[in-house]
Amino acid sequence: SAAEGQERAMRKRVLISHGNKSMYGRYTQELGAYAKEEAARLREEGVRRPSVTERSRSLELLENDKGCCAKCRICTVRCQKFLISCVGEDWIFLILLGLFMALLSWLVDFGIGICLQSQKWMYVNLESNVFLQYLAWVTYPVVLITFSAGFTQLLAPQAVGSGIPEIKTILRGVVLKECLTFKTFVAKVIGLTSALGSGMPLGKESPFVHIASLGAALLCKFMSLFGGIYENESRNIELLSVACAVGVSCVFAAPIGGLLFSIEAMSTFFTVRNYWRGFFAATVTAFMYRVLAVWNRDEVTITALLPTNFRQDFPFDLQELPAFAVLGIASGLGGALFVCLNRQIVQLIRNQKTIKKFLMKKRLLYPALVTLLVSTLTFPPGFGQFMAAKLTQMESLETLLDNQTWSKQGIPEEFDSNSLSQAWKHPQVNVFVTLTLFVVMKFWMSALAMTMPVPCGAFMPVFVIGAAFGRLVGESMAAWFPDGVHSDGTIYPIEPGVYAAVGAAALSGAVTHTVSTAVVVFELTGQISHILPVMIAVILANAVAQSLQPSLYDSLIMIKKLPYLPELGWGHHEKYNICVEDIMIRDVMYITLNCCYRDLHDVLLTGHLKTLALLESSESMILLGSIERAQIQALLSLQLGRPRRLKYLRDRATAEKRLSVGSHPGSEDGSTMVNQEVHFQVNKTSLSSTPTPSMKPLKPALKRPSVVDCPTEIPMPTSKILPLCFSPLSSLSSPGLQIAEWEENQLDEQVNFDNCMIDPAPIQLVESTSLHKTHTIFSLLGLDHAYVTSIGRLIGVVSLKELQKAIEGSVAVKGVNVRPPLASFRDSGTSGTIMNNENKARDLHKLWNRRKLMSLPQEHRASDSDEKSK
Repeated sequence: SAAEGQERAMRKRVLISHGNKSMYGRYTQELGAYAKEEAARLREEGVRRPSVTERSRSLELLENDKGCCAKCRICTVRCQKFLISCVGEDWIFLILLGLFMALLSWLVDFGIGICLQSQKWMYVNLESNVFLQYLAWVTYPVVLITFSAGFTQLLAPQAVGSGIPEIKTILRGVVLKECLTFKTFVAKVIGLTSALGSGMPLGKESPFVHIASLGAALLCKFMSLFGGIYENESRNIELLSVACAVGVSCVFAAPIGGLLFSIEAMSTFFTVRNYWRGFFAATVTAFMYRVLAVWNRDEVTITALLPTNFRQDFPFDLQELPAFAVLGIASGLGGALFVCLNRQIVQLIRNQKTIKKFLMKKRLLYPALVTLLVSTLTFPPGFGQFMAAKLTQMESLETLLDNQTWSKQGIPEEFDSNSLSQAWKHPQVNVFVTLTLFVVMKFWMSALAMTMPVPCGAFMPVFVIGAAFGRLVGESMAAWFPDGVHSDGTIYPIEPGVYAAVGAAALSGAVTHTVSTAVVVFELTGQISHILPVMIAVILANAVAQSLQPSLYDSLIMIKKLPYLPELGWGHHEKYNICVEDIMIRDVMYITLNCCYRDLHDVLLTGHLKTLALLESSESMILLGSIERAQIQALLSLQLGRPRRLKYLRDRATAEKRLSVGSHPGSEDGSTMVNQEVHFQVNKTSLSSTPTPSMKPLKPALKRPSVVDCPTEIPMPTSKILPLCFSPLSSLSSPGLQIAEWEENQLDEQVNFDNCMIDPAPIQLVESTSLHKTHTIFSLLGLDHAYVTSIGRLIGVVSLKELQKAIEGSVAVKGVNVRPPLASFRDSGTSGTIMNNENKARDLHKLWNRRKLMSLPQEHRASDSDEKSK
């Protein structure tokens, strides 16, 4: 039956609710009885989900309806049932997400292409006047960047930057609601199109990860109209990881690399059931993205985004592997330097108070100045002629992956007159100078451009810089070995394009700390014959970069001070020997089972913790559970709220009225005047109370809201607000003093936790838990704090802040007891272990005896009273 099924579901829910599910003040009740009561309560309230019969009954009612929209409603309901039953909600969601993101990516590319072509058109048509050429070349990107920065700041400041740091934080469990709104989506798309259309060295990949996550969040809200499963927040967070793969796939048309990149860069722990979802959605996106290119006649058929024709029969020689390894190591150093340079620029601007105040007032001036500087240096008739400034990022990448060798023995070869490679040729300098200047200038320009308050990423600029650096190494190898590599009497010439592909994968992998960039290169070029040199270079680059600097996304998280847990670094073995007791905070705020309401009030005033520990007593320190701050505020509101104040005044006025009527039975007008006076004084008391300066943080609580209107505000006792010298002439003319006395009595009463939601099983760690295990638990469960107990006794608490400081190596802060490495192991000697075990066994027996005698708060059972009455 439905009741039995509901009871079974309730049993499962109770068994699963180990650390996150509150059981409404219950501690020692059997699960079976609790499940029966919960099922009965849900039946009474009518909260349970409509059954199949009820849905069919609603469909019959629609069919009997003769309204004008009845047929449309019936058709909609039947189509929904057919799609959900035949295809499934997941398939529908993933197909819609893939198609939508592919179309959006193609439209953004189309808008970027129009902006870039407009800039080239103005530059070409003003060849007769160099000054007008420079003015058009500089003004155009400044206008677009300024528009992007202003539009983003006005509509949604959360759209600034790449968005990957915020998505990583959300996937960890932190709520950042403003980052997944429709306003942020609009600001991100329009701002990104304007920023990339300016021609600045900015990327599209990272912002599109954020845009795909925004699209998934908005699509979940839309799909919740058809299926209630999309109202589940946990499921929506899982779908965000799928959206990250879609975001990469719709930029490079690389479904496999996109999914692997999303796993490496975004998730600490990846749910395996999302694996097929990510592959399916990424494949749909990549297919649709390339189909749109064919439909727009940009391509003849569906091919790779940047197809190459590297040699297949003999892709590389073993003698070239050392060059690939050196390229990987150099890329690792370059990636670490790029991350460090970007962070130093941001810190330099923030630490200089004068510059910071000036830029805070003139928010659009900084991006305009940066754009002016970069545009001036890349002006083609000026310094830009030495770094192929006429080419866009995609055109530069296409030419760098070219098979043709640009020089032999340092002498430039003749380029094809119709080829884009002509931009790399200069009559006064050779290709080596051009490539070197391109790498150096684009390196710091990209790091600087990333600091502008516009939607932008760094993956694509770093990818192009890595390709240019690899091309430089490849051209050097071609100059050193002009006849190629000899193998069995056969001459195989050096292919600099292969080195460009290896350099692009290595440098982008070093900056992002991912290996999946190798797969992205394979799918981007359409060739996998050079898998070994690419993998060698990417792995070496990651090894070097991870040992020197955090990834670019973790660096941005540190800059923005988002609550994210960093990874344990390499080569720091002492961190595996640090225990929780070395870093925990021992001065823990808590409440006890026998505390009074005054204690709750003081705790709320002294701290801002979201959750407080509930102990048996201050002497035993036995941890019984945890209570959220909102629940404590609700308890105080229930005890000292406006309804109880008014009830007290009404009861007192009624009692005094009876007393006055008994003493003066003929004075009815006097009683009426007393009632009016009391009513006036009550309103005056409840509305005219003003806070003192000492109570300034609790100013909203003085409005005396009811529990239903605003349960999260802290009710303030009026006894601390009324003047002590207030001396009324009569008891009826001083209701404020009466309320003050009543509040003092109410605050001294013992707290009743029966109607409070208590988490009976908060996450607990023992004092000997290692830092490595603590990091794993926090990352896997998405925790922000955990209690440290010893045989049930609360001895400390570890929060995300302490764990971050311990990992970063700066644990010597206030409230943290720092112990030297291996201190916990030195304490666990043979004799000490025996003594500790005996003491722990003795304490366990004492706790068990106390547990039998202890009464814990439980809900009122209406069934028991009903049985007794029967």
